[in-house]
Amino acid sequence: MAYMNTTRTAGNSFFDGFGTISTDLSRRWARYRMFRRTVSELSELSNRELADLGLHRSSIRAIAADAARQVK
Repeated sequence: MAYMNTTRTAGNSFFDGFGTISTDLSRRWARYRMFRRTVSELSELSNRELADLGLHRSSIRAIAADAARQVK
C-alpha cells in the first residue's frame, strides 16, 4: 500500500530573511575583494616573476577565482 507524508515547518519571520541576506552579501563582498586583490597583486608581477612561480599571465583570473572561492 502506498502513502504520502508531508511535513511542514513553521515559516520564518519576515525579519529572519534580512540576516540571511546580509550574511550572503558580506560573503559575496569578501569574495569579490579577494578576487580583485589577487588579480591586482599578480598583475603587478613581471612575466619572469610569474614564470618563477610557475604561472602565466593568462591564468591570473582563474587563480584569483580559485582564491575567492576559498573565502568562507
